[in-house]
Amino acid sequence: MAHILIVDDSPTDAYLVKNILEGEGYQTTEASNGEEGIQKAKEIKPSLIIMDVVMPGLNGFQATRKITKAPDTSTIPVIIVSSKNMESDRAWGLMQGAKEFLVKPVKQEELLDTVKKLIG
Repeated sequence: MAHILIVDDSPTDAYLVKNILEGEGYQTTEASNGEEGIQKAKEIKPSLIIMDVVMPGLNGFQATRKITKAPDTSTIPVIIVSSKNMESDRAWGLMQGAKEFLVKPVKQEELLDTVKKLIG
């Protein structure tokens, strides 16, 4: 089964996403900030990354850009899941290389449909 990296500084939000994904049989790994997310993406080469935006240090937009532009991680699809729900946030996230942009609180069905669309 696919391995998904969850990058979120909120333990509650990360836990909810983890439960949804593991309930469907996905393996998950967590990172609590952008820097750690980039490092774990390079180490484990996950099938997909779920990325929060508002985090201390490197934010999700910056981390997504670094992951999607680096040769060793550029093929990993990123789904941004954020409480930022302005159309400009969505557009900026996609410009950074994200494949999808979902708004928190993310609905289980929406998350799973998006994951399946990107990694089968």
